[in-house]
Amino acid sequence: MRARLAASARPERIFAVTVAAARQAGLVGVRRVLDSTPLYDAVATMDTVTLLGAAIRGLLKVAEGRLAAELGAVLGSADDYASLAKPQIDWDDQAARAALVDARARDGHAVLGVLQGRPLPAAVAQAARLLAVVVGQDLEQGTDGGFRVARKVAADRVISTVDPDARHGHKSSARGFDGYKGHASIDPDSELVLATGATAGNVGDAAAAPQLLAELIDQVDGDRPTPTTASEAGGGRPAPTPSVYGDSAYGTGPLLASLAAGGIDPRVKVQAPVAPRGHFTKDQFRIDLGAGTVTCPAQRTAPIVYNADPGHRHHGQASFGEACAACPLCGQCTRAAGGRTVTITAYEAELAAARVRQADPDRAADYRATRPKVERKLAHLVRRRHAVAACGSTAWPRSPPTSACWPLRSTWPGWACSACAGPQQMAGQPHDPTGVPTRRPWRSSTSATCAIRQPRPRTPYPQAAGSSAHNPNPHQPVSHQPPSVLRLRFIAEVL
Repeated sequence: MRARLAASARPERIFAVTVAAARQAGLVGVRRVLDSTPLYDAVATMDTVTLLGAAIRGLLKVAEGRLAAELGAVLGSADDYASLAKPQIDWDDQAARAALVDARARDGHAVLGVLQGRPLPAAVAQAARLLAVVVGQDLEQGTDGGFRVARKVAADRVISTVDPDARHGHKSSARGFDGYKGHASIDPDSELVLATGATAGNVGDAAAAPQLLAELIDQVDGDRPTPTTASEAGGGRPAPTPSVYGDSAYGTGPLLASLAAGGIDPRVKVQAPVAPRGHFTKDQFRIDLGAGTVTCPAQRTAPIVYNADPGHRHHGQASFGEACAACPLCGQCTRAAGGRTVTITAYEAELAAARVRQADPDRAADYRATRPKVERKLAHLVRRRHAVAACGSTAWPRSPPTSACWPLRSTWPGWACSACAGPQQMAGQPHDPTGVPTRRPWRSSTSATCAIRQPRPRTPYPQAAGSSAHNPNPHQPVSHQPPSVLRLRFIAEVL
């Protein structure tokens, strides 16, 4: 079914219909929890030699007629780039490896020189751009004029010519992956998945937040649900405040500023300032943006000198200079010969206010109780580590790209159980089910799950010869989805 959705003109239509139905039922509140998960790509990560060979081979493949002959004539190496295998050389010989890299680099520059300034078909131009990126990101020219592999990793390095959009990604400093990131936004009260997105693996989580929160901003601006229960109508329970929860990856200055401008409470974690060797951290200095000064723990004051470029990462700096030389606390503050320097960002006020807010014990308890719900939901979407990677890559027309499979996996936006969906359970209210969950709750293969599920029904099947006691028809597998999800899937198939 997901394959048919991906090939259609509106692959998100079932998701949009189910979310709209949830809004009409009053299951969508004004709180959101954001998080991301790695989407492992289905193609192998290529080294520099393989990347160069594959990019040149792809360009020669799409070139036709006279252009193909011209490109083939400028190749200086003996390799015709017809084989997918690596050249047969002594890979233990460093000189042989260097000669191979230099030969392929010169072939790449030669074919790009033939194409420079010429009108090209769309396929040839696309292959030439990919080759130019590969040549420019991994190679550098030495003093002897030879090309070699650069001793660095490009910021936006292409890792495969099969899927050029995949990137190196990191969920932490010690955990890396290759592929994409799947982003999700859920309602923590009903655990409905309300928005999804997919980005390259090297894109920060905060960069995808505006797309995920567009529906919440629209809801806050004009479509906020009105109280429907008697307690809310009578003023017994205050209306929930629009809030966004997220880990420290979302605690960036631009996102905090945009949430505050939209009237949304940013309950995201902000990293505490750090300093090397246990020196005084930035929050131990008193920063007065109104007066344009910074006061150190020794009560010495330095003016803030702002950068002429407003978009510069270092918006301003306060340098204490010679005052540190005679300061008794200098050993606890800095080892720099020029004294301590404090950097001021363009969003210093938003970051400082967020650090003050997250020190509140009540907000910290609310954060710990709310944010983990999105992790459970992401686990439902990717139950198997490489489930999304099985989607394939852009190289095969019948297999959608890995990044396109993530929104389709979340087509079923986490419907709540029958105890949550009744008229007594509305948006923004805590879960209060009437049933008691059993040891073996319902298991769902989609995101249509709830934190507390209904007891599993015990339907007695007659024991027949050649059939299982739990499945009267051995040729038909038992469904592990609750009836509400099965009905939803049936309706989706009809649509």
